[in-house]
Amino acid sequence: MQNLWNQSACKEFVVQWPTGPQTPPELAELAYASRLLGKEGRLVMHGGGNTSVKSELTDVLGNKVNVLFIKGSGIDLADVTPMDFTPVRIEPMQKLRKMMLDGDKHSAEELKQFSNREFKHFLYLNLFSLSDHMVKKGLTPSIETLLHAFLPHKYILHTHAQALLTMSNQPEGESLCSEVFGDSMGSVPYYMPGIELARSAEQVYAANPQVEGLVLHKHGLVTFGDSAREAYDRMIAHVTALEERIAAAQEREVPSIKMPRELLLQEVVAPVIRGACVEERTPQSRDYDTFILDFRDSPVVMEYVNSSNLATMAAKGAMTPDFIIRTKNQPLVLPVPDASDPDGFTRKVREAVEAYKKEYIAYFERQKVSSGMEVEMLDPLPRVVLVPGLGLFGLGRTMAAARSNADIAESTVGAILDAERVGCFESISEQEVFAIEYWEMEQAKVRKVRHDVFAGKIVLVSGAAGGIGLATAKAFRDRGAEIVALDLNEEALAGAREVLGPDTLTMACDVTDRESVAAAFRKACTVFGGVDIIVSNVGIALQGRIGDVDDALLRRSFELNFFSHQAISQHAVDVMRKQGIGGCLLYNVSKQAVNPGPDFGPYGLPKAATLFLVRQYALDHGRDGIRANGVNADRIRSGLLNDEMIAARSKARGLTPEEYMAGNLLKLEVTAEDVADAFVHLALEKKTTGSITTVDGGNIAAALR
Repeated sequence: MQNLWNQSACKEFVVQWPTGPQTPPELAELAYASRLLGKEGRLVMHGGGNTSVKSELTDVLGNKVNVLFIKGSGIDLADVTPMDFTPVRIEPMQKLRKMMLDGDKHSAEELKQFSNREFKHFLYLNLFSLSDHMVKKGLTPSIETLLHAFLPHKYILHTHAQALLTMSNQPEGESLCSEVFGDSMGSVPYYMPGIELARSAEQVYAANPQVEGLVLHKHGLVTFGDSAREAYDRMIAHVTALEERIAAAQEREVPSIKMPRELLLQEVVAPVIRGACVEERTPQSRDYDTFILDFRDSPVVMEYVNSSNLATMAAKGAMTPDFIIRTKNQPLVLPVPDASDPDGFTRKVREAVEAYKKEYIAYFERQKVSSGMEVEMLDPLPRVVLVPGLGLFGLGRTMAAARSNADIAESTVGAILDAERVGCFESISEQEVFAIEYWEMEQAKVRKVRHDVFAGKIVLVSGAAGGIGLATAKAFRDRGAEIVALDLNEEALAGAREVLGPDTLTMACDVTDRESVAAAFRKACTVFGGVDIIVSNVGIALQGRIGDVDDALLRRSFELNFFSHQAISQHAVDVMRKQGIGGCLLYNVSKQAVNPGPDFGPYGLPKAATLFLVRQYALDHGRDGIRANGVNADRIRSGLLNDEMIAARSKARGLTPEEYMAGNLLKLEVTAEDVADAFVHLALEKKTTGSITTVDGGNIAAALR
């Protein structure tokens, strides 16, 4: 592993962060070292790992206080700042340590209970301060605080290095690591984080104070030093030694299963998985909590999922306890997606998910009784799905969470394959899994995450770079949805992506070209896993006196203002049927459908057809759980009604542009954001279909009757 320390870069980084009463200079140096660790996925991933520095602060009474600055729980080391470390008083931690060393058997048992009941409160009570930044980001002391506090070193780094986990997750893990490190590292047996792990680590260090760090078996690697650089250099050196030992292991061929002649494509498999891995929020509601899917098919993943020993390897458990709260202990293993029997594959997927849920519930009930813990069960759905012949999927309520789970799964796959070459991969026991998965300190990480109403939903918006389309995409995005933004204008799409965020899937799409529409849905399925809501929004206001217009103009208008809606709807219904959990079709209908204007027949006629298209989809696909609704809007500033057109219409009516735009019963201009809110409202109305919502400030002539 490459050592990335650059002293000049470190000094430049430290200068960026002015020191103050609450931010000593050593904190910036720690942040620099932490970022180097966080940039390397083989060391830490997605909020994992921990770093700390011991320092001295002055309290409000002028007293000097020894404190431990430790990374806030869940903060990602890759972009950590000096402000992301929580200051905890060291003296109470040392008193706790002394109690453990001096106490009798009875007090030791009390401390064991304390670790489960009061540990979190103990840490909170001993925070040196609670800054506005800590409150805003919800920073809490790490569950590893005692481990860092019990050791005497100034700088301490803790990673979940893949190489260490490969070597220590073995029946002979301690001896394998000892072969690599000799006496340079202490060896700590597995304990769950908290008092017992901290006590064991301190005892191992006390037995040999010359060690440069500690191996926390089946958990992680700790190095320390008098400077951040010394601790970092030691981490890289020891991980490199492990990697060299693994590389020297004899290659073993992983036997593969025989594949059918043709496999189902990812774009077909993903919606099937996505539709099976759901739970109804309330019984018989057809209102589901859903996931976003992130796909991986690297060579190491394919070697793993195509193995004839896949079921056995997948059942061996997580690479480190820190990942269990994200990915659960085991993935879901599916059958090969044989293209000759797509219906059979769908049935088998649903059966496999039900079996997974049943086993998780049984595991929970077994361990709840055994442990005596008073806890409520988490959802029993998988967060990683393995598909022979295809690859693996990470599942999450957001794209970021799905990506994190896929990263962890891909790293775990590599660790297990490497471990099987060295010896035999062996994770922690089921009892230990339950203890960490349902530990209050780990549960706090889950409860800190708040999802909005459309979390886990995928919304496809056409015309997404225009006024109404962009406002609508943003409204759904702001409420937690992942967005697929379609538009013909690539330059405008780039601007829309800046507004909507980097996880937005933007695609240039000609909605009058069925293949272009089909490609957009294929991409939505491969990137996110499917689609839940479509907002078919594209339109063009072609004009002409109906008795004078030629067929070409009228056909062009129908292609864009009617047939594009039909093409998008058909592809959406196909995906929604594969998912089997319903869906929502939303259409921008326009007031021209019910209140035609002079010389606007080429625009109004296809819009009237689109209004009836809404009702036909509601009629024909309600049995599939698919709702269809529309918005009837008028006088919205957009690509259709631009400043030039507004000026011309205002002048023709003897009005100012402001008077023209507010020419309704309420005397208020209706905006693109108002239309977007109507689309959001219709998406939330789980028992409404075939409805047209009017958003025009009041126009009796356009009212449906």
